[in-house]
Amino acid sequence: MASHGDDSLLLTLKRVAAVLKQEEIPFALAGSFAVYAHGGHSSDHAVDFLIKEEDAERSLAALVEAGFTAERPPEDWLVKVYDEDGHLVDLIHRPIESPVTDETFGDTVTRTVDAIQMPVLSATGLMVHKLLSFSQHYCDFARGLPLARSLREQIDWDRVRKETAQSPYAEAFLVLLDRLDVVPYPGYRRD
Repeated sequence: MASHGDDSLLLTLKRVAAVLKQEEIPFALAGSFAVYAHGGHSSDHAVDFLIKEEDAERSLAALVEAGFTAERPPEDWLVKVYDEDGHLVDLIHRPIESPVTDETFGDTVTRTVDAIQMPVLSATGLMVHKLLSFSQHYCDFARGLPLARSLREQIDWDRVRKETAQSPYAEAFLVLLDRLDVVPYPGYRRD
């Protein structure tokens, strides 16, 4: 799943997942390693887990007990832990300005990630999160293209269009996918 350079980061991912499972804290793997878990390609190599906000302190306490160092950054949508080698793991409780809920965890599939089974955000959920992260301050379509190309058969594109309809950045990205012959965009006409 991961390239040779990511082996130690993958070990960190597994350790965090094992602690969260042992403590019965609901979570889902998200971000680039979730893309890999679905068999896709991502240009980003960070470890992101989704947790509920009410589980943030309990998660940090369990991970500190397991040898991680906790950080509470000024951003109010996540907490962070570092392992002894300095590998960072983000524990996100409010991605894309929406809280993690039971519904979020309902949009997961169980995948084996380097011999550990864990809930992984669906390919559709990953695409929605990626598109809703685009804004006037951050709009790097190059980071979304590998996800869209490598997981296109697993993504419910109608749901993606519906859940991102309010975003002009998402619409532009979806038109780009049409123009690149990755996924057709209904209603868009090439003249």
